[in-house]
Amino acid sequence: MDLVFRDADVVDGSGGDSYRADVGVEGGRIVSIVKEAAAAGCQRPTARRVLDAEGLVLSPGFIDMHAHSDLALLRDPDHSAKAAQGVTLEVLGQDGLSYAPVDDRTLAEVRRAITGWNGDGSDIDLDWRTVGEYLDRLDRGIAVNAAYLVPQGTVRMYAMGWEDRSATEGELNRMRQLVAEGLEQGAVGMSSGLTYTPGMYAPDAELTELCRVVAEYGGYYCPHHRSYGAGALRAYQEMVTLTREAGCALHLAHATMNFGVNEGRAPELLALLDEALAAGADISLDTYPYTPGSTTLLALLPSWAGEGGPDATLDRLRDPATAERIRHHLEDLGSDGCHGVPVDWGTIEIAGVTNPVLTGRVGSRVPDWPTARRLLLEDRLGTTILQHVGHEENVRTIMRHRVHTGGSDGILHGLKPHPRAYGTFPEYLGRYVRDLGVLTLEECVAHLTSRPAARLRLPDRGLVKEGYAADLVLFDPKTIASGATYENPRTLPVGIPHVLIDGRFVMEDGRRTDVLAGRSIRRS
Repeated sequence: MDLVFRDADVVDGSGGDSYRADVGVEGGRIVSIVKEAAAAGCQRPTARRVLDAEGLVLSPGFIDMHAHSDLALLRDPDHSAKAAQGVTLEVLGQDGLSYAPVDDRTLAEVRRAITGWNGDGSDIDLDWRTVGEYLDRLDRGIAVNAAYLVPQGTVRMYAMGWEDRSATEGELNRMRQLVAEGLEQGAVGMSSGLTYTPGMYAPDAELTELCRVVAEYGGYYCPHHRSYGAGALRAYQEMVTLTREAGCALHLAHATMNFGVNEGRAPELLALLDEALAAGADISLDTYPYTPGSTTLLALLPSWAGEGGPDATLDRLRDPATAERIRHHLEDLGSDGCHGVPVDWGTIEIAGVTNPVLTGRVGSRVPDWPTARRLLLEDRLGTTILQHVGHEENVRTIMRHRVHTGGSDGILHGLKPHPRAYGTFPEYLGRYVRDLGVLTLEECVAHLTSRPAARLRLPDRGLVKEGYAADLVLFDPKTIASGATYENPRTLPVGIPHVLIDGRFVMEDGRRTDVLAGRSIRRS
């Protein structure tokens, strides 16, 4: 064989008890698992390389169910932010906004709309227009595997621009066609960002029709729903209801209960989901193990301020009367962009800017609306923020649920990104498993491997099992930890010496190799 892990403590992703075994790899596949090989006295598997795994855990590679690496994978072939965590697969196209399918107009607009997530893309040859062409571009060589969701906001932008109205039948048919084409070309489902323009302009009836298309192809719907604040439970119920009507599987993106209005209310969310699951709904969710959120400063504005696109938003910010109206919605009413909760400027920390003149503001808080307005104008809407509005008990309660999976929601752009981009998976296994005991090791690994693989309908990933792809992580359960902090968010984790994708080392002895083993993982 090519490789044998000898005397590994195998946590196979099923949720069952760990066991000691020799695990053999050949041709990118797991070909042999000999349990208790040393004790059994049997012939032990041999290989061209034998790696002593005594005291280390061998698990399936981790699947990041909510990633914003759409351009980062192309920009940075090293991509240690994810590879060093043991991530072997990321799901892109999140929150309803990404770079395919597009025409020239839509591509230019979406680049500006999510500059705060991914940069403006000027350093990358954006030579694709369809979902299939984007996946083909990934197949030229990337650090880790990637799946893709058709972004509903981009589809709406393509079909009808930035107008806040219901679609005509012709426009709805065009959106149906774009979603179907994306799924035919390999997308695994559809995402929405229902607090981001223009996707948030879609009424439920429109979303239901698009979800019917997703269901026809066996995909799933992944919404960033309409509120994580004042209307959170109502927004969750809305997504459950419309996907049940459409017959579509539902995966709830970064399923948090944030802001003061939701402190201690995670059990209410889980009761809602348990009732739907008992009635036959197909639901899963992802979370990250941190309390602050991260988004763009632009995202906090009321939806009407985004109608017409980025240039129209800038014009509104320049006009004193309109800017005052925006302030009133933000500070007094609670804008839909800020989840119906009046903004508390003290919770808003600047994580990244596009305009280099503003670099000195990174890491500081936004004290008031005049400052926020100047930032938006001077940075041309490209400012990224942390929003310190979460609750630790809600985080712990939700991660225990039986349909929970892990998703970093990691924005890699900006000088001071959220540490979840570099630390989510070791944070789960170090802090929440070893240090706090919120989950057992076996439970947590299942949350990060086989559960997301089942949602993605991957027939040969997510388990340490003979015949499965050799996407594997070898880590030390006694030392694994996130190195990323809010002060130093780009610090790599410790305790993860080896990571393999299709049997090839992308991390070896704790260092990133030059191997680009990743490719697109397409809906089969």
